[in-house]
Amino acid sequence: MKLPPGYSSKQGDPFPPNAVCRLKKSLYGLKQASKQWFIKFSTTLTALGFEQSYCDHTCFFKITNVVFLCVLVYVDDILIASNTDAEVDTLKQQLQSAFKLRDLGPLKYFLGLEIAKSASGIIICQRKYALDLLDETGLLGCKPSSVPLDPHLKLEKDSTGELVDAKAYRRLIGRLMYLQITRPDITFAVNKLSQFSEAPRTVHQQALHKVLAYIKGTVGKGLW
Repeated sequence: MKLPPGYSSKQGDPFPPNAVCRLKKSLYGLKQASKQWFIKFSTTLTALGFEQSYCDHTCFFKITNVVFLCVLVYVDDILIASNTDAEVDTLKQQLQSAFKLRDLGPLKYFLGLEIAKSASGIIICQRKYALDLLDETGLLGCKPSSVPLDPHLKLEKDSTGELVDAKAYRRLIGRLMYLQITRPDITFAVNKLSQFSEAPRTVHQQALHKVLAYIKGTVGKGLW
């Protein structure tokens, strides 16, 4: 950061050369902004009796004999899950005293996940994410496939055929890996094809497109 023109100390004296300013408040756009926000958020939750998960540092939980309360944070988006609505309301009030919050109501969409709740359970899917992926790759109108990978197809690193764009291939593999959150049925195929990311050839790309064709026919599948 550079000092704005004309800025000087309170006494009106000019600053010495190479003067350094100390920030008292984290600003958006700075590299340390998200870190400082998370430090304050985690400190606040810890003071409220929450424990930070060792497996996922963005997950905080408070568990007693009768209450289960879990908070998951992604940047500045917060998810709250509990078996008691009263505890959720209390937590919101406590967080309101420390942060400026906007309550978006019951969870419906989060990081590409679509959540639908009913009296019989919860279903999580990535229908919009899958449709966007098909549209991006130009396969939205492709013929659906009944299987994600041909069981008789033998894939090898030294397969014949022309090399394809490795960067685009790896990006598509990464997008499909994120889809695995709610689609374990494509896990084997995607992880098998990811082994050829270094130098993918036409046969590997065709197999990858077959996974997308399978998704086209099962776009609404998810986890119950």
